[in-house]
Amino acid sequence: MTEQTISGIKPGLRVVITAGASGIGRVIAETLRAHGARIHVCDVSQEALDACRKALPDVGTTLADVADVKQVDRFFDTALSALGGLDVLVNNAGIAGPTAGVEDIDPAEWDRTVAINLNGQFYSARKAVPALRKTQDGAIINMSSVAGRFGYAYRTPYAATKWAIVGFTESLAKELGPAGIRVNAILPGVVEGPRIQRVISARAQATGVPYETMELEYKNKASLRRMVSAQDVANMALFLCSPAGRNISGQALSVCGNVETL
Repeated sequence: MTEQTISGIKPGLRVVITAGASGIGRVIAETLRAHGARIHVCDVSQEALDACRKALPDVGTTLADVADVKQVDRFFDTALSALGGLDVLVNNAGIAGPTAGVEDIDPAEWDRTVAINLNGQFYSARKAVPALRKTQDGAIINMSSVAGRFGYAYRTPYAATKWAIVGFTESLAKELGPAGIRVNAILPGVVEGPRIQRVISARAQATGVPYETMELEYKNKASLRRMVSAQDVANMALFLCSPAGRNISGQALSVCGNVETL
């Protein structure tokens, strides 16, 4: 049997990315595009979509909230029509959810976290899989978190959804493997940027410690004593989309500097 090359991705790889107009999703879009992929993203922010369209005019954009199944259906109808099919789904959309003790969490905030982080991945997968089956070489990348393998005090809605995503991933890998579809989860650690700054600030306030102390505590939980970048996460997505990842499926792959505990 002839071995496949491990450099690059298939030319014209057709990729859909949820929440792809900013943050980690935007960096994944930029990275895959730079390697020849054709991209369509959705986002809940029209401002982010406008900025994405200006910077990346060949990337398709759709305004959609992944917590709304009708909006997800419309997004995929638009994206699949524009791309002419699908090779990769990156289920990236997610929110941090509330930071509070369980007795202080508003049930509406719990429901919203589950709706976006978990239900949104299901809504997207159910629309993507019929198109992926046609390729016999498709891939789904679900964004989880290191909170998907540790308990996380004061962040129970977030952690619960991220654990669920790992189970969703492993189940889909078994279900879709016979159709040649690989399914993996990426578990980012502490990703530098405005989002983690907000999370650290909220946790510092909830526990009554200074921001600087809480930031150092987050870094010290990783063996490498540093945060990771969105580009680190995008590089893992690129690897999973490439021939180098053709026999990797059903895995929860951490990009975290070896976070030891939360």
